[in-house]
Amino acid sequence: MKAFVLAEPGKTKWYNAPEPILTRDGALLSPVAVAPCTSDVHTVYGGGSRKSPNLILGHECVAQVIDVGEDVHDFQKGDFVAVPAITPNWKHPDIQDTNFRHAGEHFSGHQLGKSIPGVFAELFHVPCADMNLAKIPKGISIEAALMCVDVVTTGFTGVEAAEVEFGDSVCVFGIGAIGLAAIMGARQKGAGRILAVGSRKICVDMAQELGATDIVDYHTGDVTKTILDLTNQQGVDSVIIAGGNDDVFTQAVDIVKYGVGNIGNINYYGGTGSLEFPKFSGGRGMAGKTIRTELAKGGRRRIERILSMVEYNRIHPEKFVTHELNGLENVETALEMMRKKQSDLIKVMVVTNPEFVKSWRSTNEKN
Repeated sequence: MKAFVLAEPGKTKWYNAPEPILTRDGALLSPVAVAPCTSDVHTVYGGGSRKSPNLILGHECVAQVIDVGEDVHDFQKGDFVAVPAITPNWKHPDIQDTNFRHAGEHFSGHQLGKSIPGVFAELFHVPCADMNLAKIPKGISIEAALMCVDVVTTGFTGVEAAEVEFGDSVCVFGIGAIGLAAIMGARQKGAGRILAVGSRKICVDMAQELGATDIVDYHTGDVTKTILDLTNQQGVDSVIIAGGNDDVFTQAVDIVKYGVGNIGNINYYGGTGSLEFPKFSGGRGMAGKTIRTELAKGGRRRIERILSMVEYNRIHPEKFVTHELNGLENVETALEMMRKKQSDLIKVMVVTNPEFVKSWRSTNEKN
């Protein structure tokens, strides 16, 4: 079958891959629409852990069920489903310790396109289908459902890690799609002032539409000084790191409040080495600032809960999709678009089953 794979670090190719084998608890799926992610860019160009030869890339997908194993009870052939980017190993005992994303081994929940074949192929397999696939309610657009499987849940994970509460002041570093989802989530949690650090106009405009009250452009001055000046030197209650280089980690510690401040990191830091913890703003290790580093939450229930927020018009993540391409072969173009981040881009969706999408849009999406 046709698949888009990692040939070697820094190089991709199209590959005639073997079709996946159906397991008793799994499902075979055909992608309906996919979206390359910045983490796909990292997988190809950013180094990191060694990947298997000809690894099929991709982990953002809505799909149609082709077949299910004999132990699958909640899904059947023809179902239209959201495929969470994070598919935990629900059978490992670590799950009983609520270690959903790292059960058994580091990052075991982040399997698709990392440790097992991903979704950029004509067919793919998802284990533990009853626990990992999510049913898409009628009335939800293809774009919105696709954004829920990774972008929204990751942004919301940052909000949860930063423990945003009613009336909190919040700063979001990085306002690509993930950071925008974090702004969306912070507003849902009742945040008061929301500062957004970013510069691309399309993202700035979207951040303000979603609830950002202040925009801090890192090109025009010292970010730490600007935010401290805006907050009368007090800093903010919560920081969500959703993008940026290694410096943003230090800046987050600099600007979060002493004693009660929370930092939620959902950012990927490439390369090796260490992140710098500032001794002074870190109170020489006694500042009472809490830092949490998190992989996105996933699994069936998580994504279905987020989809319910779309269903009842609480959030509108379809706005993040600024570009649409047609045909699996255009995954390669879409990945390059995400790598270069052209000025008018937030997310690009690749429709891989145009006939299904046309039918869904005509019969299921809300007008």
